[in-house]
Amino acid sequence: MMNFIRNHKVAAGLWTIIRVYIGYVWLTSGLGKLMGGEFDASGFLQGAVAQTGGEHPTVQAWWGAFLEAVALPNADLFTVLVMWGEVLVGIALILGLFTNFAALMGITMNFAFLFSGTVSTNAQMVLLTIFIIVAGANAGKYGLDRWVMPYMKQTWKNRKQKQNKTTVAA
Repeated sequence: MMNFIRNHKVAAGLWTIIRVYIGYVWLTSGLGKLMGGEFDASGFLQGAVAQTGGEHPTVQAWWGAFLEAVALPNADLFTVLVMWGEVLVGIALILGLFTNFAALMGITMNFAFLFSGTVSTNAQMVLLTIFIIVAGANAGKYGLDRWVMPYMKQTWKNRKQKQNKTTVAA
């Protein structure tokens, strides 16, 4: 089964469809925030912190403490990170460029939203993104990773060989 997921052309086509779908969701969400001009993470963060109390809190205390101590004082930074993070993850997934890294950053944002008490489509996106991450390079086979990753691998190999020659000569 893992061989099919990670190496088969049919699976690569399926991952491409899922990858582009997830990328589209991220891109449209990020562009909506960027173009709307009214997105401010501080309201979302304050709402999440408020959900840490009560009889049945939807946000765990440890996450609320992080939001209160780190995220809220830096709400302007988090506003920019969320907007541009969504746009960049979306573009990378649609193009199949640095697919695994983009998926990892996307799932990190999804978990942050889930930890903050938001449900929406985040749980579905987490599940689909896990498949993309497990598929590894096969998820970007029909994308720019097909050319970028071998180029980067060769560049790193050449750099390492050059470095080893310099070390031996010294």
